Amino acid sequence: MSDIENTSYIDVKIGDSSVRLLGTAHVSRSSVEAVTAAVSSGEFDSVAIELCQNRYRSMIDPDNFEKTNLIEVLWQGRAKMIVAMLAMGAFQQRIAEQLGVEPGGEMRAAIVESQAVDIPLELIDRDIGITVQRIYGSVPWWKRPHLFLGLLGSVLSTNKVEESEIEALKKTDMLQAAMEEFHESAGSVFEPLITERDLYMACKIKALMSREACTILAVVGAGHVPGIARLLDSDEDLSDHALASLEERPKTSRLSRYIPWVIVAIICGGFATGFSRSTELGVSLVVDWIVINGGLSSLGVLVAGGHPITIASAFLAAPLTSLNPTIGAGMVVGIVEAWIRKPTISDFRLVRKDVASLKGWRKNKVARTMLVFVLGTLGSAVGTYVAGFRIFGQLVG
Repeated sequence: MSDIENTSYIDVKIGDSSVRLLGTAHVSRSSVEAVTAAVSSGEFDSVAIELCQNRYRSMIDPDNFEKTNLIEVLWQGRAKMIVAMLAMGAFQQRIAEQLGVEPGGEMRAAIVESQAVDIPLELIDRDIGITVQRIYGSVPWWKRPHLFLGLLGSVLSTNKVEESEIEALKKTDMLQAAMEEFHESAGSVFEPLITERDLYMACKIKALMSREACTILAVVGAGHVPGIARLLDSDEDLSDHALASLEERPKTSRLSRYIPWVIVAIICGGFATGFSRSTELGVSLVVDWIVINGGLSSLGVLVAGGHPITIASAFLAAPLTSLNPTIGAGMVVGIVEAWIRKPTISDFRLVRKDVASLKGWRKNKVARTMLVFVLGTLGSAVGTYVAGFRIFGQLVG
């Protein structure tokens, strides 16, 4: 292992092939220089980098996000992933503004230099969407509201990135650091961020080495180097089957599927009990449900800077969507906001920069639509429990 400032490497040999695992810091100019020098050295047949297809595309074609159909994203249930990506982007943007160093510069250097010397470039990281979904799936259902609130806190944060966080980025993973900003137990809860990705990248590297005798330069975050090296040098299953299992999207447990319907049954049972006692009580329970659930969802949309029509749609939709787990209030208000505001190409181009501040989230129509989704969903969720307890109190009172 060699020690260059903020960089180190481990060489691993398997049969007639070898790989150099070059550990880099995501906020270090010296890492950019080390990657450039290694790729241009002529020692390697190909370069493998810690990016997935989506992150690679966004790096080489920043305007690709302009092609995103927000209404389609909301309708297909991909809004949570987009919000998480924007929150991580905000974290990275704040680092860039503080240090004057664009995070991921070493990956960009590997891309540019591999093209300059005309050697193949391989993407070895798992799709960011699958990683985010597996993170969410790894969190017990009763902890997910805390995760959601942490994400919201990160979205609304205007704080500078702490010096300790910046120092950690020289030794760990960008995605891990960004996640840790909005979840205090990220180290233990987010195993898909590090352990699974170590295994995934080891599988991809092993497959590359198995094609033919070759010498590969793998550019990965310094925090991944020991894990990948250990896996490549062990009897761990690194087959296509192991790779496929890591690409599986988490399945919803039976308990998680049933709980929303149980809540709906309890609420509807409360309405039925109220009407069986008296029409006046039944009507009172329904009014409480509408006012509390719709009111809190509308309040969330108002705080997000939603259009008045979107605010009204939250009040109307939340009481109904809360009784139908197949559709959420956030989806409805997000679609309404996107349809009314109609984000422009300029909004898409500037969204990654704008999300670095709360003002930017409210100004940019793309970011604001996502914020409307988040706060509309949160308001409705809180309203469901508050109204539920209110109904229960009236029935037993």
